[in-house]
Amino acid sequence: MSVSKTRAMLVEVARQLFAQNGVADTTMNDIAAASQKGRRTLYTYFRNKEEIYMACVESELQIVTTTLQSVMKQNLEPEAKLEAFIRAHFNVFKDMVIRNGSLHAELFKDITEIEKLRRKMDKKEAVMLAQILKSGNEKDIFEVKDIRRTAQIMQYALKGMEVPYIRENIRNRHEQSQFIYDLLFNGLKKKNS
Repeated sequence: MSVSKTRAMLVEVARQLFAQNGVADTTMNDIAAASQKGRRTLYTYFRNKEEIYMACVESELQIVTTTLQSVMKQNLEPEAKLEAFIRAHFNVFKDMVIRNGSLHAELFKDITEIEKLRRKMDKKEAVMLAQILKSGNEKDIFEVKDIRRTAQIMQYALKGMEVPYIRENIRNRHEQSQFIYDLLFNGLKKKNS
């Protein structure tokens, strides 16, 4: 197994244990045993449990970025792409919480460190939103005066609505994401007849 595959496998095993038992109740010995690798191998890649925990968080955030990049590759008109992007954003976070069980409660235990990791992903997401807005401007679908700032504000808005969306009943998820999309895209102004 290559270095990167071994590391990725250790991160996934740790993530599963953290999700099942919680970070506090999972030891490096537990991770080594569950991965069927020795402690020496585990310590070759990670100095301590905190480091492997942060690698788990980075891995989860990479799933978000990959999911959003897959939306960007779709051949959609800007309005449809923006809607697909917003839905994907909320659904990938919802899936992350479901997949990680008790880990999600601990994702915020060190908010400063998490925000450092999240900031990188947020910047990538804002760039993707800017690409959609620029395409919409070029096709005369959108009228955005400051694309960069608008994309950044949209990204902040999406981030701020994650927790309420995740807590929403599953039957209302589609309706909730449609409401968020309508608000972000159409705003509050009455449309001219």
